[in-house]
Amino acid sequence: MTHVTHWINGAISDEDSGRHGEIYNPATGLVTGTVAFADPATIDYAVEVAKKAFDNWRHSSLTKRVQVLFAFRELVNTHKEEIAALITAQHGKVLSDASGEVTRGLEVIEFACGIPHLLKGGFSEEVSSGVDVYSIRQPLGPVAIISPFNFPAMVPMWFFPIAIACGNSVILKPSEKDPSASMYMANLLKEAGLPDGVFNVVHGDKEAVDALLTHPGIKSISFVGSTPIAKYVYETGTKSGKRVQALGGAKNHMVVLPDADLDLAADAAINAGFGSAGERCMAISALVVVEPVADELIAKIKERMANIKTGNGAMGADMGPLVTLAHREKVAAYVAAGEKEGATLVVDGRDINIEGGGFWLGPTLFDNVTPEMSIYRDEIFGPVLSVIRVKSYDEALSLVNNHPYGNGTAIFTNDGGAARRYQNEVEVGMVGINVPIPVPMSYYSFGGWKSSLFGDSHAYGAEGIQFFTRGKVVTSRWLDPSHGGINLGFPQNT
Repeated sequence: MTHVTHWINGAISDEDSGRHGEIYNPATGLVTGTVAFADPATIDYAVEVAKKAFDNWRHSSLTKRVQVLFAFRELVNTHKEEIAALITAQHGKVLSDASGEVTRGLEVIEFACGIPHLLKGGFSEEVSSGVDVYSIRQPLGPVAIISPFNFPAMVPMWFFPIAIACGNSVILKPSEKDPSASMYMANLLKEAGLPDGVFNVVHGDKEAVDALLTHPGIKSISFVGSTPIAKYVYETGTKSGKRVQALGGAKNHMVVLPDADLDLAADAAINAGFGSAGERCMAISALVVVEPVADELIAKIKERMANIKTGNGAMGADMGPLVTLAHREKVAAYVAAGEKEGATLVVDGRDINIEGGGFWLGPTLFDNVTPEMSIYRDEIFGPVLSVIRVKSYDEALSLVNNHPYGNGTAIFTNDGGAARRYQNEVEVGMVGINVPIPVPMSYYSFGGWKSSLFGDSHAYGAEGIQFFTRGKVVTSRWLDPSHGGINLGFPQNT
């Protein structure tokens, strides 16, 4: 049994509120540890530490920051397997997914290593006689990150490398379901030479979140989670005067046109629909098929689903369990609702039988799904793929644009004109063309539209630099003679 507590001021903290949560291994259903829950007093202490660390870190040279980040990058890469194993043990995703998550996080660290170039301002000489104007960007102060269970390493790395590179101090509140990856990364940051107090980890539930959202010492909030909570975080944080980026839920549509390569589309639907047991905000959950190819595509998907091995993610399976029993029951309830509402259940993941405990639900496929059904309207966040049959491109586009979520989408076609029209007309923040999961590279930015994002800023990339800094414009004039210098004869214009 492991007890996970906070990381404050460069060390394990003995702060104890008397409250804690249980950590499960989703593949066995057994409790493997406990995690301490922070109270407002713990948050106060962490913020005070972060404020003191910020006063020094903000004045660190860009060279020093880059040295720390490069060292951290090498340490994360060296210990990728250990981090992945922690993720699999507490989240349940298979090791290949966990390793891929760490790799995507590494890309953001590498992006942040370019901070000397990314923080450059502008300069305009002689805007008036003897007057120059230039712009600079400065850090905010202590910033908070509230991250979800589904990517316990990658999502925090979307934010904290950039925040630290920009000169801020950080308080991370990871999911209480799988907290150990964050603690491991805190140790690696210390080993990389990051000064104590610049990166802190506090654990907890809503009490800890509310304390961060309302604390006057926190300057910004970065959040990833469900849409209802993202809305709450945005409204509460901005009401408290904070800069907030709150990334919410998704119902990602994959549109398949009749001219598409159906083998490619079937492979994409399998990987994007059932990878990480569908517990990712970029999962494809709505497959919009333009007739007359639905029957053929469904047959190909069903054939591939039969080869998916569901089991312990540490033992060579293709898909692991769901994260908790409560979540497993929630997803199973959606499957039952889909049946009741009239969808055709092609493959029932509830029928899976795996020995021992564990929160199992196998890949599930529905056909003949319609827009009024709950399995289409809601974000299920599980391995449930719904096929919606439509008659035309226009009907498919209308379906996507009328949905309240606008996180990610994909179109599969061999028609370049159709693809170009779709990327232009679809009201979604991230678009894939023959690519099912269009997560941007670290030098672009991640985020959706509509109910998938609250706030004006997407994660990482150029928008991440903007979010974690404030702009300042300086207008200067130096009169001559100055500092004992000679009068060069320049006019002293006002």
